[in-house]
Amino acid sequence: MIAETAPSVRPTPTGTRLDRLNPVTRIVIAIIVSGPLILTLDWLSAATALVAVVIAALAVGFGIAQIARRLGVLLILAAITGTSMALYGEQGGRVWFHWLLITVTDNSLTLALAVFLRVLALGLSALLLFGDLDPTELADGLAQIVRLPARFVLGALAGVRMLGLFAADWRTLALARRARGLGDTGRLRRWLSMAFALLVLAIRRGSRLATAMEARGFGAEDGPPRTWARPSRLGRADVVGIGVAVLIVVLAVAMSLGFGTFHWVGSAG
Repeated sequence: MIAETAPSVRPTPTGTRLDRLNPVTRIVIAIIVSGPLILTLDWLSAATALVAVVIAALAVGFGIAQIARRLGVLLILAAITGTSMALYGEQGGRVWFHWLLITVTDNSLTLALAVFLRVLALGLSALLLFGDLDPTELADGLAQIVRLPARFVLGALAGVRMLGLFAADWRTLALARRARGLGDTGRLRRWLSMAFALLVLAIRRGSRLATAMEARGFGAEDGPPRTWARPSRLGRADVVGIGVAVLIVVLAVAMSLGFGTFHWVGSAG
């Protein structure tokens, strides 16, 4: 029988100073760090941001092995993105290679390096900030600090909690089909039928969950303000974290401006 309740599994804390930050603060830090890196395109600002993120990660308690593992996950994606930019990026300067639609020039190689470093900087900061984030604490912060509607926050939290059932449902469906002798041939057809069955299960479970939450008063919009079991507050660590994020951004942009490599995304050339 397929389980009907999501397992209450809390991500393992990293054991670093990041555990002191409110989840809302982590989102703000991610926005601060990613904004300039998305709007600009030069290799020096990306390299500076990447080095600064690594230094900050070491300072808050991440080990070199932890950082290396996360960078290893990103290297493949960054290499693919950088290679495509090198082959098909904006042309300019000396032509190093040309074949059909592929043209490798000085400018495309510079853009490739900038994109490669940006993927690493953005991806590493996101993995470090959100790798151990607890959905319940995030929901508390969004409702109490950001003041998002409680109905939306609780519905989103319930949906995230139910995501853990998908893998268990998929395994159960595969075992059930194999027990009936339907799991040995027609891999594509089997995958499509199982995907449809999983969709039906998700819709049914979502409907039952919505009805149960409505019956328990989670959908009420009138009446006294909703109370929360765990208060979510901002502290000194959150101020320090935001300050470090601003410092990283200022340092990255200042380095690119000082050495004359700064380019907006639309004007890189």
